[in-house]
Amino acid sequence: MNGTPRTIVVTGAASGIGATTAELLRSRGDRVISVDLRSADVCADLSSPSGRADAVAGVATLVGDGVLDGLVTCAGLSRAGARQVSVNYFGTVDLVTGLRPLLARSAAPRVALVSSISSTQPADAAVVDACLAGSEPDALAAAEAAVAAGRPHEIYASTKAALNRWLRRTAVSEEFAAAGIAVNAIAPGVVLTPMTEELVSDPQWKAVMDAAVPMPLNGYAPPEAIAHALLWLLAPENTHMAGQVVFVDGGAEALTV
Repeated sequence: MNGTPRTIVVTGAASGIGATTAELLRSRGDRVISVDLRSADVCADLSSPSGRADAVAGVATLVGDGVLDGLVTCAGLSRAGARQVSVNYFGTVDLVTGLRPLLARSAAPRVALVSSISSTQPADAAVVDACLAGSEPDALAAAEAAVAAGRPHEIYASTKAALNRWLRRTAVSEEFAAAGIAVNAIAPGVVLTPMTEELVSDPQWKAVMDAAVPMPLNGYAPPEAIAHALLWLLAPENTHMAGQVVFVDGGAEALTV
């Protein structure tokens, strides 16, 4: 895994898992193209189609006539609301498909998505179906309906469940597997990042998380635990994994599913 330096795009690279992943990649000599709202090589808002197009165009400009060897999609929103649909699902899917031509130039192209243990929890079927149908307006409308019905917490789970299903069907397609592009995902449990700091420090919310995501192996994960797993998915040696969701969750999935 420490051979020829590779060029890797990391979304959500300004903080949390994305920042840690980018740091580890750089430490081993890889070139990282960071994508985030700010403090990144490509500053773009993944919550809109135009922002995603800007992100793809910005990466293409930086890659130039070279190749893109990998993509890690860490960008995501945890705050419940319809916007999670646009960032967590479409912000991932559109980046993967938009950057596919650049990835196809690589001798060992790899895509590592960030899913979640939440993908195993109750989801809104209308949100999931609209995402998989590729209709962002319908998915947003379904998410707003979930909020109105008092179920905003289901939106995050829905985006990750939809992402897992998209991964399964896309990874084995002509455009990806047949082109040698390996696409897989890591599904973390609770990770100690700025996004979860407020919840972990609140005893009531911590009790809720512990009940929903029991992690008997070493408890909450540092971002490095997820980043190292993502680096394995990116490795040229990872030649035959396709469409897999690997739970790095301290045992939560095994206990709850």
